[in-house]
Amino acid sequence: MVFIGLAFAGLLVIAACAVKVFAAVRGLGRELRHTRERLEPKRSALSVAAQRLERARE
Repeated sequence: MVFIGLAFAGLLVIAACAVKVFAAVRGLGRELRHTRERLEPKRSALSVAAQRLERARE
């Protein structure tokens, strides 16, 4: 009976860790989306500048 209780307690610990990891992954996803939104205008401007330079080399 003790082993069943210990196994159940272990599963609870694993479940709590899984919830924490899930929350951290969601937070990281939000940060990545925010960063992508901030960098997109700069990436577009860099792409345009690179195309201009490529045309100037031709």
